[in-house]
Amino acid sequence: MGSGEEDYNFVFKVVLIGESGVGKTNLLSRFTRNEFNHDSRTTIGVEFSTRTILVGDAAVKAQIWDTAGLERYRAITSAYYRGAVGALVVFDITKHQTYDVVDRWLKELYDHAEASIVVMLVGNKTDLAQAREVPMEEAKMFADNNGLLFVETSALDSTNVEQAFETILKEIFHKVQTQKQRSSQSNVVSLASESAESTAPAQTEKRPCCVAL
Repeated sequence: MGSGEEDYNFVFKVVLIGESGVGKTNLLSRFTRNEFNHDSRTTIGVEFSTRTILVGDAAVKAQIWDTAGLERYRAITSAYYRGAVGALVVFDITKHQTYDVVDRWLKELYDHAEASIVVMLVGNKTDLAQAREVPMEEAKMFADNNGLLFVETSALDSTNVEQAFETILKEIFHKVQTQKQRSSQSNVVSLASESAESTAPAQTEKRPCCVAL
């Protein structure tokens, strides 16, 4: 869809979190540009991309932030949780240690984000199923027990990547619509600044824009 300022009705900030090397950057590039880079370098700090999709009759602009998984960048990325209405917690199904620390990532997320944030657990790299270390049933049970959405994906062959992002965006949209029914606020939701250079909350914009989930 177009990239003009008036081409969307909602802006949702979604963060990708998880250990380094689980495929967050390629999930982002696959969804926003339909690209996969076999030589993807470790993300330094934070990067973001956008894509606009239709949810019902509404144009929803997803602003997806790729946060570095390395410990030494944790202090940099923590600020970027603020304003997020969705999060994908990604692990590598072939490396159980990346799944073992999901609890820690969830704690960090809830420490910095709103309690109402929509969270999806994502088991990535299903194209390497022969090397699987994390049973799908185990991860799904964990997600169910913790109130998380769940999906397994492959950024390499595109399996469920669209479904993952569309599902979380639809869930966020549903929450916003429910909130709108109880509120007389504007129907334009902007939960993050347009520039990666700025971390100022969207509430500072002149136009009324924000719906708290």
